[in-house]
Amino acid sequence: MLKKLLLFSLFLVCTVSHSQIGGKYIYQFLNLVTSPRQAALGGKTITIYDDDVNQVNFNPATLNIEMDNHLALNYGSYYKEVTYGTASYAYTYDRHLQTFQAGVNYVNYGNFEGYDENGQPTSSFTGSEISLSLGYAYNIPNTTIHLGANAKLISSTLESYNSLGGAIDIGALFIDERNDVNWGLVIRNIGTQFTTYSGTSEKLPLEIIAGVSQELDNVPIRWHLNLENLQQWNLAFSNPVRAQSSIDGSSTEEKVSVINNALRHVIVGVELFPKKAFNLRLGYNFRRAEELRLEEQRNFSGVSVGFGLKMNKLKFNYSYSRYTLAGNTSLFGLTINLQ
Repeated sequence: MLKKLLLFSLFLVCTVSHSQIGGKYIYQFLNLVTSPRQAALGGKTITIYDDDVNQVNFNPATLNIEMDNHLALNYGSYYKEVTYGTASYAYTYDRHLQTFQAGVNYVNYGNFEGYDENGQPTSSFTGSEISLSLGYAYNIPNTTIHLGANAKLISSTLESYNSLGGAIDIGALFIDERNDVNWGLVIRNIGTQFTTYSGTSEKLPLEIIAGVSQELDNVPIRWHLNLENLQQWNLAFSNPVRAQSSIDGSSTEEKVSVINNALRHVIVGVELFPKKAFNLRLGYNFRRAEELRLEEQRNFSGVSVGFGLKMNKLKFNYSYSRYTLAGNTSLFGLTINLQ
């Protein structure tokens, strides 16, 4: 029944909107990948259910008592001076109240040179954003259905402009223990601005994600399939670089097929030896690959790789994500069991 409801929900949300998503929303840092494990699997994986406390940032329903007293710290950089870090901690108060999680996401955009409308230098400036979150999950009695929510307080400073906002994430997870299959559904960033940058209220980057994962029998592999941005169907845009020129000087814009647009919702990933002390990860993000690919040159945009290494009560994770020939990202993470 839950599977049918999930599939029906996906059909509905995919038909809601027909416009692109780039540049329409504030607080876009909320959609940054928050851990190397997530990044290595292509990003936005919502069905991992183990002691990885980072997972709660993308699906609060995955919060469980195995995460008790685990602290995760992550750090990464995006193109030169842009850096970001995250932290996540879980604590079990008692078996009845289950487990709470607290987290922080922070991004620093670096320094910028300021100029006035006449092109004359002014003072330099910077920008940064931060989100503080508190999460809780509930296991419906006598079932393997988990429900969870995150509440987030968001602060953004861009030059002399400031904004304060709030949002919640709502997630669900169904674990098919017989077949070792996890099904997930998340609605992220439901919220509003409390104070605006300059008097104009703007929308938060609301997103709906669905996912499924399974660990194969007799093979140490868990595969992951996630569908992102299900709140709107059309994610594609016509890239002017790919327009077709004719002999009379006119041009025909790129036509994006239905299949191409559908694939832009898809993220796939695999973990090799997911329950061992050392494991490998590989992911592919179709939308990133399509939007950042170069004409007549293979640059492997959309590919991500990584590994995890467990040493007693420490776990070290690393990921490398391919974006363009000029810019790629590495993400480092450390999880500490404070028991």
